[in-house]
Amino acid sequence: MTAIKHALQRDIFTPNDERLLGIVNVCKAGKKKKNCFLCATVTTERPVQVKVVKVKKSDKGDFYKRQQTWELRDLTEVDAKDASKENPEFDLHFEKVYRWVASSTAEKNSFISCIWKLNQRYLRKKVEFVNVSSQLLEESVPSGESQSVAGGDEDALDDYQELSTREEQDIEGMMEMCEYAVSNAEAFAEQLSRELQVLDGANIQSIMASEKQVNILMQLLDEALGEVDTIEGKLSSYEEMLQSVKEQMDQISQSNRLIQISNTNNVKLLDEIQFLVNYMDLSKGHIRALQEGDLTSPKGIEACINASEALSQCMNVALRPGHGKLMAVTQQQLLFAELRDTFARRLTNHLNNVFVHQGHDQSSTLSQHTAEMSLPKHSPLHRDLLRYSKLMEWLKNTHREKYEGLSRTYVDYMSRLYEREIKDFFEVAKIKMAGTTKEAKGKFGLHGSSGKLTGSTSSLNKLTVQGANSRRSQSSSLLDMGNMSASDLDVADRTKFDKIFEQVLSELEPLCLAEQDFISKFFKLQQHPTVTPPLAQPETEDTDGGTQSRIPPQAEHRQSLSSEKDLVRLMMNKIFQSIETELNSLIALGDKIDSFNSLYMLVKMSHHVWTAENVDPASYLSTTLGNVLVTVKRNFDKCISGQIRQMEEVKISKKSKVGILLFVAGFEEFAELAETIFRVAERRGDLDKAYVKLIRAVFMNVEKVANESQKTPRDVVMMENFHHIFSTLSRLKISCLEAERREAKHKYTDHLQSYVINSLGQPLEKLNHFFEGVEARVAQGVREEEVSYQLAFNKQELRKVIKEYPGKEVKKGLDNLYKKVDKHLCEEESLLQVVWHSMQDEFIRQYKHFEDLIGRCYPGSGITMEFTIGDMLEYFSSIAQSH
Repeated sequence: MTAIKHALQRDIFTPNDERLLGIVNVCKAGKKKKNCFLCATVTTERPVQVKVVKVKKSDKGDFYKRQQTWELRDLTEVDAKDASKENPEFDLHFEKVYRWVASSTAEKNSFISCIWKLNQRYLRKKVEFVNVSSQLLEESVPSGESQSVAGGDEDALDDYQELSTREEQDIEGMMEMCEYAVSNAEAFAEQLSRELQVLDGANIQSIMASEKQVNILMQLLDEALGEVDTIEGKLSSYEEMLQSVKEQMDQISQSNRLIQISNTNNVKLLDEIQFLVNYMDLSKGHIRALQEGDLTSPKGIEACINASEALSQCMNVALRPGHGKLMAVTQQQLLFAELRDTFARRLTNHLNNVFVHQGHDQSSTLSQHTAEMSLPKHSPLHRDLLRYSKLMEWLKNTHREKYEGLSRTYVDYMSRLYEREIKDFFEVAKIKMAGTTKEAKGKFGLHGSSGKLTGSTSSLNKLTVQGANSRRSQSSSLLDMGNMSASDLDVADRTKFDKIFEQVLSELEPLCLAEQDFISKFFKLQQHPTVTPPLAQPETEDTDGGTQSRIPPQAEHRQSLSSEKDLVRLMMNKIFQSIETELNSLIALGDKIDSFNSLYMLVKMSHHVWTAENVDPASYLSTTLGNVLVTVKRNFDKCISGQIRQMEEVKISKKSKVGILLFVAGFEEFAELAETIFRVAERRGDLDKAYVKLIRAVFMNVEKVANESQKTPRDVVMMENFHHIFSTLSRLKISCLEAERREAKHKYTDHLQSYVINSLGQPLEKLNHFFEGVEARVAQGVREEEVSYQLAFNKQELRKVIKEYPGKEVKKGLDNLYKKVDKHLCEEESLLQVVWHSMQDEFIRQYKHFEDLIGRCYPGSGITMEFTIGDMLEYFSSIAQSH
């Protein structure tokens, strides 16, 4: 091991200025036995660095190389595994744990002891030595003695001095002079000893010869010591002087520090005073404006706005800790509070007077607006009041109670004013709608200014289907959709009603929008998310003896709204509480005058609701018109239900022919009017639903009347009425009724064919029966050429039947048939020629069919009809021309 140690020192560590102090032969635990050496080294230069180096023998040659190096200061723990038993395993904890197995326990212990001593001497770092015997760890190391490291290796290395190059050359020269030095070492050593004694003697003589120089040196040393004492005395005096200067400088420094603190405090005090003066001082002009400012002139209002804003800034200033204890600050705050209360009281009283004056102002009546039927405009009042909007915002932020009181006062008095104006406006609208005042009161029972309908209404007329001669006189009672006859009003009357209703809505819409915009701006209801509603107040007695409903005070907290839009809508509901009632009353009047008016009202109201929702879906106008639209829609549905009910109550005359049913003509009238009204309407879906309901009821009741008809054949009733329905739907081109149009055409065609077939069976009745019997025999299995051998269907019987229908007899039968068809059909629908032409085609088809049967069942008999197809065409033509 010693040879290996010297070889490692020479080859690896000496070139790097390092000394090898400890070494152990190890291999990694649990793996193949690949031996290597762990070496503990220190550097020869200062500061000393202690390292643990892993050295491994090279695979290519017989030399060693450094493989890995760790700093000893990175070592945190040394684990010897077992302190009581011999165990060659141990762990070193650097950045991770390295597990080793030494070649012997002694080497392991020697290496751990070396590590501990190096740590104690150079690092004194807290390294944990676990499971290490206390005998290996020395508690202390003597300070005056050379410490033994790694079993005396360090002392040996301290005594051993490596030869320099010159020394090596001298030794080699000496050994060359003594040729026997290698062969006889003892003789060489004795010679060296003798020479050393000679040198020692020469040294002693030299020392004794230099005694004089020693004495001179000692004298010089004594003189130097005296000079040192002198210098020390001067340094002591200088130190005393410097100490005095230091004390004086300390005093000056303390004084400067106190002066600086004083200056800092003065600057801070000045800042605080300037802060209070700048932010808590209100000018005399502002105080005068708050106490005596003119609230009627623009300049006075502007001065009050500036003063209120300055007061708010002074009151809302964020005081610093301790300001509240200053008497001046307290006095200023009391002054600000007094000014705030004084100005709030002045502002509230002034605006209350404005509201009350406007509410009791009788100049704003509808007398001057009667001719053009318009509502008074309140824009001048709004314009005047908007000058106070900033003051209202100030009042809202500083005096919530007074702000809410003003809101209640404004709503109270303006609601009375608007109620009076709106009632007068709607009274004029109702009078214009009815024609004249006298006519309206006599016809519809209008009493007072409320415009409510009194008097009784006529019951629904029972529709009766009468003959063609009386049909025109009774067509006016066609579809009594309301309580008045549709013939009492013409298109001009309905157009007049439409214009009046549109004018009413057009007047209300800007009025509500302007008032809502004013409330939002004046009361500043656009900035904060939630506001307590200011409308709560108990019931109070009105000026004219009635009671006015007010919200009780205890309900204020329960009515807290989620947003200021809700508050605006609540105020609008209070101000315009009569609009919805008056609109419903006007709608009831229009529906009573003519239930067709519900179509006009539905279109107009839908358009205005759509417009209002585009502007603001949550506005008061949108909500109110939406509620009224529900009423209009309900009246429209009632109108449709009334038509259907009247269809179901139809009774037909037993003595006259039916013709076109009145409710079929009524549906045509309704559809034409509806298509004209709804041409550009946004709410088309309601009409389409009504169309479907009406047409299904028309179909069902046409079949019902046809089944009950005794005078007119069922096929004629169905054919004529469904032809009329088909013509109407084809002309109007109603897309939602396309399926019904095709169904009407199908029913008309089917019943036309059925009526033609049933009618043609009578002119050639016996011939029809004969050939029906022939076809029955063939169907029973009798061969066609053998039918002539049947007793009842032989050639003689066929000739007998054919002779009964000569051309003259056939023409006579067709003439009677034409007359009968003419009696069945009505003149209005003009279907006689259509039916007659269909009968001609059917008659020719039957003729060809008879000839075909004769040719197949009676071949070679030479039997033919008494008339030809040309004869038939001449018969049909001459009969149609003669009539």
